[in-house]
Amino acid sequence: MIYISHLLPDGQMQEIIKNRELGVESIEFSISENLDYMETTLETYKKRLEQMGNPSLILHGPFLDLIPATFDSLIREVTMKRFAQCYQAGRELGAKKIVYHSGMIPTVYFREGWAEQVSRFFRDFLRERTGLEIVMENVLDEDWRLLRDVCQQVDHPDFGLCLDIGHAHCYSDISVVEWAKELAPYVRHVHIHDNAGKRDAHMGLGKGNLPWQETLAYLPQTETRTWTVECMDVKDVQICVQSLLT
Repeated sequence: MIYISHLLPDGQMQEIIKNRELGVESIEFSISENLDYMETTLETYKKRLEQMGNPSLILHGPFLDLIPATFDSLIREVTMKRFAQCYQAGRELGAKKIVYHSGMIPTVYFREGWAEQVSRFFRDFLRERTGLEIVMENVLDEDWRLLRDVCQQVDHPDFGLCLDIGHAHCYSDISVVEWAKELAPYVRHVHIHDNAGKRDAHMGLGKGNLPWQETLAYLPQTETRTWTVECMDVKDVQICVQSLLT
């Protein structure tokens, strides 16, 4: 199924998903202030979803200042709390999946031991939580191997990866095609957008130089794998949706 990231005004979102089997990936619960006022945020967002026809929903989790790989107990506690708040929102809204960032920052974190520490975090997070799928997204990550290692070590039926093809294309020296080919068995969700390989531009497919057709050939839609178009311009969103549907 194709989802549209809720980066557009509600009216444009409603127009795009109208009369199509498209869902919404909400960024509402990635914002810490919204999590601080959860009851109000939930009530307001439920009404917004109703106006859009109650589409299928995925949540994008909080990420700013949060570090799954941290060794600091207090930072870990805050990261766990914010992730848990979003998870609870997903439960209440009937979300299908939640996307959390890996939090990898090259040159800040050592590669050695990083996957083990992140795996430990997500195993603890999932210890008493079942039934809502979570996927870990690459952002600044330079090497797909670390994400694969996390997925293998977590080894949980509700845990998989979100491959952001735009991030892989501009933040890694490894071909995005290789990312897709090697991570395909673990990828349950894909973020769709294009760029010229220099910055995270979130353009429509074909407007950059990302080899998206070859990349997505390794990541077709399935009953378990979904796609989200992540563009901030309505025309770019329409380009991506049309490209994916043809």
